[in-house]
Amino acid sequence: MIKTSLGRDGTGARKVTFVLPQEAPPGPVSVVGDFNGWLPGRHLLRKRSNGTRSAAVEVRPGATLHFRYLAAGGQWLDDPDVPDRSGDNCVFVAH
Repeated sequence: MIKTSLGRDGTGARKVTFVLPQEAPPGPVSVVGDFNGWLPGRHLLRKRSNGTRSAAVEVRPGATLHFRYLAAGGQWLDDPDVPDRSGDNCVFVAH
């Protein structure tokens, strides 16, 4: 699941929050994409008290994000709530 909100800096940036269930898949999970150079570990999903884990990035309004989740053991995952795909990547537009 992805949530969007206004960024904190007052420039109109959008905060995009990537959310997965706390234990599915087990172990550490990073969201990787064009917004972080596809580098694992830069946006590690952190456990939240509501039974989820999440990571957030700030992007310009209207930015198109290509991303996937990378779990322990090199397992790549798609976001089940994002129907738009480009090749192997999920695609999300930050409105």
